Amino acid sequence: MINPAYVVLNRASSRSRSPSGGQSPPAHRRRRSPSPNAVSITDADPVRKKERERQLAIRLAEQEAEEKEKPKFDAQAEFAKLVGSRSGGVYMPPAKLRALQAAAAQDKSSAEYQRLTWDALKKSITGIVNRVNIGNIKDVIPELFAENLVRGRGLFARSIMKAQASSLPFTPVFAAMVAIINTKLPQVGELVLTRLISQFRRSFKRNDKVVCHATSTFIAHLVNQGVAHEIVALQMLVLLLERPTDDSVEIAVGFMREVGAFLAENSPKANNGVYERFRAVLHEGSIDKRVQYMIEVLFQVWKDKYKDNPILPEGLDLVQEEDQITHQISLDDDLQVQEAINVFKFDPNYLENEAKYQSIKSEILGDSDEESGSDEETGSESEEEPVESKPGIEDQTGTNLVNLRRTIYLTIMNSLNFEEAVHKLSKINIKEGQEIELCNMVVECCSQERSYSTFYGLIGERFSKLNRVWCENFEEAFASYYETIHRYETNRLRNIARFFGHLLASDSISWAVFSVIKMNEDETTSSSRIFVKILLQEMMEEIGLKTLTERFKDTTMAENYTQMFPMDNPRNTRFSINYFTSIGLGAVTEAMREHLKNAPRLIMEQRRAQLEAESSSSDSSDTDSDSDSESSSDNSSDRSRSRIEGIGAGPCLMTIEGAEVEAGVGVMTVAEEEMEDVDHLRTPAPGLVLDHYHDHQHLRVVALTEALPEERPLLDLLLEEARLNE
Repeated sequence: MINPAYVVLNRASSRSRSPSGGQSPPAHRRRRSPSPNAVSITDADPVRKKERERQLAIRLAEQEAEEKEKPKFDAQAEFAKLVGSRSGGVYMPPAKLRALQAAAAQDKSSAEYQRLTWDALKKSITGIVNRVNIGNIKDVIPELFAENLVRGRGLFARSIMKAQASSLPFTPVFAAMVAIINTKLPQVGELVLTRLISQFRRSFKRNDKVVCHATSTFIAHLVNQGVAHEIVALQMLVLLLERPTDDSVEIAVGFMREVGAFLAENSPKANNGVYERFRAVLHEGSIDKRVQYMIEVLFQVWKDKYKDNPILPEGLDLVQEEDQITHQISLDDDLQVQEAINVFKFDPNYLENEAKYQSIKSEILGDSDEESGSDEETGSESEEEPVESKPGIEDQTGTNLVNLRRTIYLTIMNSLNFEEAVHKLSKINIKEGQEIELCNMVVECCSQERSYSTFYGLIGERFSKLNRVWCENFEEAFASYYETIHRYETNRLRNIARFFGHLLASDSISWAVFSVIKMNEDETTSSSRIFVKILLQEMMEEIGLKTLTERFKDTTMAENYTQMFPMDNPRNTRFSINYFTSIGLGAVTEAMREHLKNAPRLIMEQRRAQLEAESSSSDSSDTDSDSDSESSSDNSSDRSRSRIEGIGAGPCLMTIEGAEVEAGVGVMTVAEEEMEDVDHLRTPAPGLVLDHYHDHQHLRVVALTEALPEERPLLDLLLEEARLNE
């Protein structure tokens, strides 16, 4: 601050000569050392200049006074402000944080120090939970036990539930982690299970399908691990299936796929009762077709004995059965979720509780004093050795994959035309092996539209023609979507079918993908048949029926259409003919119709040749010994053979009037006056079953052979034709 007394206004000064007689320089040329507080203001008006200098001096004096009175950094006050905040997530500069820690370390029982340790505990537990996977779970568990899980059990429960809800494929890993902790700290496992059941009840009442599905999946794996009793799983299934809706049945199906193997092994009667209820829901037909198909898939999973859903996945069977503690918590119990332990609270016995947990930790992990002593002895030697480079951290949470899908989606949505979309998508850095994600995202975006847009078909066509890699990935996507097409709604199914129809019509992908389509009654669903119908109609609109028929008759690709146009079984052939005729593609069934017309003759000729080969290799001695009996029966057989009209070809033995008669396999017509002789039929050889029925004028005799199951469809076909002809 400039003191006005120091401001010297040099007016006209006396110019006295020095005693030495030397002449002094003028006043304006004299050099004076300015004082540090001197301020010079230039102003033409001397009065105004003086006033401005006075005001400036006052302001500088006030600033100096404020700097002297500024309080120093008070750690206690900062801690009080930190403790008073609810979130505790306020950013603090590193220098200030170190000062706070140094001040708090002086009194470890203070609220400030407890708050710092609480925040550190929360960050540590969250970080450990987020990086656990099957490969490192054995290394992560000791780190988790090193933290005070008794004090932070609420933090652990909240972190693991949040992590599981955001990454459902890692649910078995999280359940295994809870199971291991439950063996040593049962109160932690009980708290996690209690909160999960409470969250399931709340989400079920609120009709929150996402939360309900995530929670039920976690509970199912806890049942598999033995943390929860199977009674809670059965109660959840009863609740979900008591009043079935599309969402509740879908959640029940997913829950049963996870826990079904455990129930089948430990509660088979209850498991059968659950499937009976599923069967009743399926027969009622009050739910959507998509959910009905999910129930059918569940029955197939049950039939396959849950080969893809084992009780404990490989690498996660880490707890001995006798060490596990099972909690008897039911769905109707009064649950205490203990929400209060999620937030910081001052603990007056903090040091005592920390000492107790240290003893518990030493019992769980073992005393590491000896190891630490040996480490100190060898510390000097290890310092000289080079530090090994740690391997790179690999993302196992799927975050990078989610970000890639988001980028692809936003790029597609922000493009004006397909050329711009292809150009932008080709600039995305897609790692090798992730090309299928782009193909799937294009198909998914297409399926989400209200009606099909050629924008997506042109994107797929351009990518398929740019590089063979994209073509192969779209072919793989076709097979994948055809296998799971029953999961999609009708509108999405139509868009997906038209998308792939465009790719096939433009030869963007190979027609060899038709090899995955098996057109028969047993291996198709209504969704898959609708998919094939829309697919072929889209192709017919683009290339025409004539070109489509010629392409299907191409002999070089015929092996890829054998399942689509089956000729191995007359029943499947008829089904395929009827299907393609009903959708307006009867022209592609000409080969199947010709085959069906000639099938009986071809099969019987093959059978006759086989039987002749067997008879010719019979022993000659047996033929000589039976020659007399055969000669005596020739006359009667000739007489009976003339009275029988055979449909079909091939030998078949039957007995009429005590004589073995050789007739056609299939349906035989006998005159009405000869019915008395034919009514007494007997089985001439094991495995041959003869049946007959009467009409107005004829007796129809049907021969069905159990020893030759491949002939059953042919015999059914012959019988049907005979009835229609009559």
